Amino acid sequence: MTVALATTVSVLSFLIGITFYLDYRKGKRDWRKQAEEFYQVEERRKSFIVLWGDRYDQTEAAKPMFNKLRAANIPLTPSEFIGAQIVTFMGLIFVLSNLFHLDFLISFIISILFLEAAKKLIFLLRKNKMKERMAEQLPEICRILANATRSGMTLNQGIQLVAQEINEPAKAEFKQLAHELSLGIEFNSALRSMDSRINNREFKLFVATVLIQKKAGGNLSAILEEMSQTLEDRQILKQEIKTMTAEQRYISYLVPVIPVFLVLMMNNIIDGFLDPLLSGIGIVIALLFIGGTVATFLLVRKVTNIRM
Repeated sequence: MTVALATTVSVLSFLIGITFYLDYRKGKRDWRKQAEEFYQVEERRKSFIVLWGDRYDQTEAAKPMFNKLRAANIPLTPSEFIGAQIVTFMGLIFVLSNLFHLDFLISFIISILFLEAAKKLIFLLRKNKMKERMAEQLPEICRILANATRSGMTLNQGIQLVAQEINEPAKAEFKQLAHELSLGIEFNSALRSMDSRINNREFKLFVATVLIQKKAGGNLSAILEEMSQTLEDRQILKQEIKTMTAEQRYISYLVPVIPVFLVLMMNNIIDGFLDPLLSGIGIVIALLFIGGTVATFLLVRKVTNIRM
């Protein structure tokens, strides 16, 4: 009886101690998180690979890649993008060598060609993605400015409010605009500078409207509210067109993928299936196939690219 009671008390004491310990650890983590948020402590990454990547991102050689990634609205740093390419390259070689039983040299060449083509295709299809994303944010920007001017704020104060409330990627541009205005740069020059950086048709209309209203006077809040509604209707129409052409766009993606996949599967089933493609006439046929596939992809994309 005494042994059983002592065991029960020990188990209960152990469970109570574990509960208090876990509660202490949770409180400590919460306190550390609050302290880091208050003092804005940046988390240190100790991996030497990440440190090398950070150093590379700060060099001049990484700026062109950074600009491309930013224009394509890809949330990666140049070092992360290069690391993703290396991992993809190794994965392609492994798949082609083990799953489709290709020679290492052929797998190496196909992986390089596929990776380069995929990279150029991504940047080609997403070259204006950041501008499109900012154009999608423009109705919200107009609405915030309209509410700010209606409540008695100046236009400069409204721009600062937009820089605080809007999300990326427009947030960075309006932060820079607000910073330039706070430094005493003329309003027209700062706004035209932002317009030249963005270089978007909707933003050009927005900038022209703001500059004309600021010079000629008038009810700026009403005009911004009307512009916000017009841009929202335009986005709805764009989304309807995008939905109606979705099937054709996905067909353009499948056209180059299905034949290549079938050829690799046949090579996996039949030994030496790709050997004729390494001969003279086979290389010509392969080049014709690649040219026809690329032409089909571009034609389908051209047909489905309806501009407004």
